[in-house]
Amino acid sequence: MNYPDPIRLEETVSTNSYLADLCRKASVTELTSVYTDFQTAGRGQRGNSWESEAGKNLLFSFVVYPDFLEARRQFFLSQVTAIALQEVLSQYAKDITIKWPNDIYWRDKKLCGTLIENDLTGMYISRSISGTGVNLNQARFTSDAPNPVSLFQITGQQYDRQEILRQIMERIVHYYALLKSGETSELTTRYQAALYRKHGFHAYKDNNGIFRGRFCEVEPSGRLILEDEAGQQRAYMFKEVTFLIPPYDTDK
Repeated sequence: MNYPDPIRLEETVSTNSYLADLCRKASVTELTSVYTDFQTAGRGQRGNSWESEAGKNLLFSFVVYPDFLEARRQFFLSQVTAIALQEVLSQYAKDITIKWPNDIYWRDKKLCGTLIENDLTGMYISRSISGTGVNLNQARFTSDAPNPVSLFQITGQQYDRQEILRQIMERIVHYYALLKSGETSELTTRYQAALYRKHGFHAYKDNNGIFRGRFCEVEPSGRLILEDEAGQQRAYMFKEVTFLIPPYDTDK
């Protein structure tokens, strides 16, 4: 499966918004990607902004038209992007994992964040735009984000943004082709093998307070299953549980 050359922008509000506008105005080829030197209003999950020094990091989005995929199975799109990111970045540093549902972590620090926006036609996904910020070459972070890290901070090396994007898109193309052909078992296996906090008990917080739990599985719907220290299973959809990253305040 081929994909078009990426579109490069010096500056945009957000690559997701730019690509969505482009799709509204014209026919855009599947797997078209766009990346920018600077986003004036880059968006993250939970309405957060994404701190990125101009020209330092990889800020990109791509579009697919998965009209074969029911909305209830949309989590596979998260897996496609997360696996691609984890595999590429693991070539440059050890301890790169996927923090459920689709952040990329190095140890206990956040290396990438992804925001996926889907349009539906009936029960199926007619269009999906996935936007990711990869902290590549930034030397220091000044926002109040709790735990950012860049690949440069990990390795001391500088990276070519376009080359990293090429490697990521090649893997996205591969895993999206598997999804299109219905070969989802490989996606699930690779995703779960790369998960952050896959072993042992760790601190979490839900509506009932702080508890320690261990990973059981991520269901096809994307629901996370944890088991607490009392042996009780707890199930969460996105935003229903918080990973407490050390050091954390147990009084909060």
